[in-house]
Amino acid sequence: SEETTTGVNRLYQMLENNELLVPAINVNDSVTKSKFDNLYGCRESLADGIKRATDVMIAGKVVVVCGYGDVGKGCAKSMRSYGARVIVTEIDPICALQAAMEGFEVKTVEDTLDEGNIYVTATGNRDVITAEHMQKMKDQSIVCNIGHFDNEIQVDRLNDLKGIKKINIKPQVDKYIFPDGHSIFLLAEGRLVNLGCATGHPSFVMSNSFSNQTLAQIELWKNKYKTGVYRLPKDLDEEVARLHLDQLGVKLTILSEEQAEYINVPLKGPYKPDHYRY
Repeated sequence: SEETTTGVNRLYQMLENNELLVPAINVNDSVTKSKFDNLYGCRESLADGIKRATDVMIAGKVVVVCGYGDVGKGCAKSMRSYGARVIVTEIDPICALQAAMEGFEVKTVEDTLDEGNIYVTATGNRDVITAEHMQKMKDQSIVCNIGHFDNEIQVDRLNDLKGIKKINIKPQVDKYIFPDGHSIFLLAEGRLVNLGCATGHPSFVMSNSFSNQTLAQIELWKNKYKTGVYRLPKDLDEEVARLHLDQLGVKLTILSEEQAEYINVPLKGPYKPDHYRY
């Protein structure tokens, strides 16, 4: 079972290329993972990582969030809650429209270089922030990644730039001084800032993810799946959420038999079809 966006993408690639040898469950796209770990986890752990690394005041800064998937959504809302003005970059017109209708500016990275103070990559892709971008950033801009491996930011090319000077401020915080005198701060060497500079997501939201993993393993053990990539059944997805409600003092409304029949759902769930988008 796999719970990262990148890992799941690799599983589907392996399946398409006939390289997958065993059945696998895509835990990442369980609602109780992607809409909680990715969104609410990053909403808290991004700020934790930036604060621990830099002690910077976020209020009043311009924060550029690259990518507006579930991770980017959590990051953008987090930074706005601290009083930052947030700019989003996106390739997907649907995500871009979502960002715009949430009140965020949507631009390209190139169009933000004269105003951005903090850059956060959350795309799962490579070369999102290039060495050329960093050469043109404002003095003392902070650059970090929360989406993928360290190749979201061109760290290798940055280190190889002619005339660049690297100063280690403290573990996981490096200052790069360019030949023209301006500098940037790179956090966690371009790796995941919430892990490199902090301790990752809070344990409660991770409990959602690990519950999914556990149920997926049990599902694979109990049932014979053919080689392929599967989603966790909806009733188990709902069960993960149900298991966490008491801790938050949540009391569910119970459907009557007439109500369940009226909307054509089982009395005890699942309550939404697989295609429903939460």
